[in-house]
Amino acid sequence: MIRLFATIAVVLITSIGGGAASVWLALNASEGIGAVIISGWTAFPDVGTPDADTYSKARFAREGGLSLGRAEGITFVASHDTTGAALKRECTYQIEGPIPSARFWTLYAADDQRVVLPPTVRRIPALHSQEMLRTEDGAISIVASRHAAPGNWLGLSGQGAMQFVLTLYDTPAATSARVFEISLPQVLKVSCDE
Repeated sequence: MIRLFATIAVVLITSIGGGAASVWLALNASEGIGAVIISGWTAFPDVGTPDADTYSKARFAREGGLSLGRAEGITFVASHDTTGAALKRECTYQIEGPIPSARFWTLYAADDQRVVLPPTVRRIPALHSQEMLRTEDGAISIVASRHAAPGNWLGLSGQGAMQFVLTLYDTPAATSARVFEISLPQVLKVSCDE
């Protein structure tokens, strides 16, 4: 009798624990179900639409984010540079390349919880399309660093892991069919503070 109860307890603990662990992993995955990855940038184009999968809806609700519908825009997040190394606030990065056509876009650095990093000086912690200096071919070139830089500079602060968040507003790239056709800027590591 005790053996039967012990077996039932082990089965229940294993199944409930395994189920809870799999849900936790699915909700904390930055890539996976519903994700689209382009040049190291990850997006969930169906979030905010009726087509979104259950895990994407739950992940977004837990993060407390404001979802954009397909007609409104799309958000891309980069947590690694072009070599696959995790982004760190102690390093300097060059973000360069084309930005898909959009009426307006923003770029900011955030921590692991996607909270905007506070600026080190009296400066807005995000860049946007209206203030960009562009190259001759219309691409962008931004230096993200704790040290001031000429041109387009995105100030970083603190230590540890971070992400870059690029949001395109009112863009044809927001539809899931068109999202695979776009090109996004590369995130190149320049140097790191010792």
